[in-house]
Amino acid sequence: MHLLVAAFFFTALLYASVGFGGGSTYSALLAISGADYRLIPILSLACNIIVVAGSTVRFGRAGITPWRGALTLTVLAAPAAFLGGLTPIAREDFMLLLGFSLLLTGLGLLIPVKESEEARPTRLARFVPFAAVPLGYLAGLVGIGGGIFLAPLLHLTRWNSARAIAATASLFILINSLFGIAGQLLKNGPDLLGAAVTFGLPLLVAVVVGGQIGGLLAVKFLPQRVIRWLTAALVIAVGVRLLWSG
Repeated sequence: MHLLVAAFFFTALLYASVGFGGGSTYSALLAISGADYRLIPILSLACNIIVVAGSTVRFGRAGITPWRGALTLTVLAAPAAFLGGLTPIAREDFMLLLGFSLLLTGLGLLIPVKESEEARPTRLARFVPFAAVPLGYLAGLVGIGGGIFLAPLLHLTRWNSARAIAATASLFILINSLFGIAGQLLKNGPDLLGAAVTFGLPLLVAVVVGGQIGGLLAVKFLPQRVIRWLTAALVIAVGVRLLWSG
């Protein structure tokens, strides 16, 4: 447990600097540890909420969040995230879907991100809202906020500037995680919530501390591309492992 707590602390610290919640990495770490698969989405989404809440507020206060576009995507995705969390799924299917999602996430993290503030949207950018619903459903089903899926799509279509995309992903993760965890708890009942708190309380505390430190220090000791590559390596490795064992 001590190693898992330390891993959650550093994951939150790193992700807080780039506008993501870290749900994919939390899920990967929990899967490696052999945690009850029913606890994985609840704990991952709870950690997401803790980490991105502060980021969302900071982006909003700084005037970076493109509210109209960000709210459009979020409003479309949130009900689907709730339905995803509410959907019953067998352990074997969950692990396979989680493995595929982690593999897709890792590959998405390898997409180069241009830091230019100038955005010239492609023609495909107008169709991005159509992807919000399936991304929201998948996020709620496997316990990932979905921003890690959305951001590469926004970058590929040059939907907005890099900072605006990070702000949009942060809001997307926060709202989807709230709706996703509501669906998970409604599906599994209060007993599993107690089990999640009992097992995951040290992890949640580690995420609170790590997320605050990461948000304040902006993690300047590692370039963001290095963080993305390291995270991609972890989630791809776990995704392949889950698919292979499944």
